[in-house]
Amino acid sequence: MRTIEVSRRIDASPAAVKRALDPASIVEYEGSFKVFDLEEREEDWLVVAGSTGLQLTLRFEELETGIFYEQEEAEGQPLDAMETMITCAPADGGTDVSAVSEVSMGLRPAFLSDRLAAWKRKGELERALEALAEDVE
Repeated sequence: MRTIEVSRRIDASPAAVKRALDPASIVEYEGSFKVFDLEEREEDWLVVAGSTGLQLTLRFEELETGIFYEQEEAEGQPLDAMETMITCAPADGGTDVSAVSEVSMGLRPAFLSDRLAAWKRKGELERALEALAEDVE
């Protein structure tokens, strides 16, 4: 399992940033997958997303400080495990946004496959914060 952290100051209020952090938008901000289905449940959301030949299910949960999401455990998921926490905090008239993700491919050699997964995940998170900033600033 590898941990990746990216952060960015966004020139928008925490309320505006939190409104933009809905499950479908987060998947689209990351830029790797399209949303195929979204199910809002009592305490969370399930998002089915994917691209050509690849599909995954993500479970999102809204928290007071941001949003948490993880890949659901199921046969055929592309990763062994992936979870991400995006938090927002007020900062000098704007918002500091941090994304921390843990990822594992579950393939051998783990040191190499997890490093590759972390590299890709870091790019997704950087794109997500860039797209979020463009959306709300």
